[in-house]
Amino acid sequence: MLSLPTMESPAFRVGTLPISGRLILAPMDGFSDLPFRSLCREFGSAMSYTSFVSAAAIVARSPSALASLAYLPQERPVAFQIFDDDPARLLEAGRRLIDLQPDILDINMGCSARCVSGRGAGAGLLRDPAKIGRIVGSLSRALPIPITAKIRLGWDDATRNYLDVARAIADNGGRLIAVHGRTRQQGYRGRADHAPIGEIKAAVPIPVLGNGDVASADAARDLMQATGCDGVLIGRAAIGNPWVFRGLPADCVPPAEVLRVAREHLRRMTVFHDEPRAVVLFRKHLARYLDRLDAPSSARAVCLAAETVGEVLAAVECLARPVAAAPTPPLPASRFAAAAGL
Repeated sequence: MLSLPTMESPAFRVGTLPISGRLILAPMDGFSDLPFRSLCREFGSAMSYTSFVSAAAIVARSPSALASLAYLPQERPVAFQIFDDDPARLLEAGRRLIDLQPDILDINMGCSARCVSGRGAGAGLLRDPAKIGRIVGSLSRALPIPITAKIRLGWDDATRNYLDVARAIADNGGRLIAVHGRTRQQGYRGRADHAPIGEIKAAVPIPVLGNGDVASADAARDLMQATGCDGVLIGRAAIGNPWVFRGLPADCVPPAEVLRVAREHLRRMTVFHDEPRAVVLFRKHLARYLDRLDAPSSARAVCLAAETVGEVLAAVECLARPVAAAPTPPLPASRFAAAAGL
């Protein structure tokens, strides 16, 4: 039976750093900014991963790159995720980031985008486990915080070298491995293969996180029980659905609560981003909130065409009026929430 963390007993440790939960918001480019991360932390995500940032941009002191690494104290533990194909540049970036006091430095070895993996960064690193070992080793020796990595199963089905990659990370001082159950070639197509996550967990002495096609807290629990992994990264299923970290089924959250959280999310976006950018970024989240409201297509069109914060709020308020008159059903707990005492 899977043991759940208590106040006295963390779920697992990254080096000596305790992690007090098993469900974690996955790093997602274009989504994992401070407003969304902080919201998910309040709903129960056990730590925060930033979106990945180019090591070259950090070395060049790019203002936008450094701004994307901003975090709130209540988000700790915080992992900065960076990517590059050059070991020396990754090391230099890591040294510069120490001044920002992250708790963990995570190396992205899983991005399948051609513009990243095609030049040898992200999932492109998976073709060279020895190079991965050198990168992790140099960072682990030079920096005072845990070094972790997020990987895929391999470059393609013919080179599913995930055990070699995992051992290269663990043998060179890596403190945690997050595993997405697809190859680089798959991208996000097909179904994630979770069986290798269990193989990796059995092969290395450090915590392993599972990732890929985890649509609910119950699915996360099933993945942990099937593979023995220490926790689960939840990505796309958390967009418009921070309740997943409380173990609540998305279709059981009352519409009034969905609207309340959507408004709060937008408020945080406008504090952190300038208005035009806040609106553009929030519309991606709003589309998923609207899915939970079963909003008619005409209302969706108005919401998603909004260009100012005022227009977004006005459209949301139009949705809120019929919701306010509807009865609010009780929230059922999932198996995960019940077991965790939530």
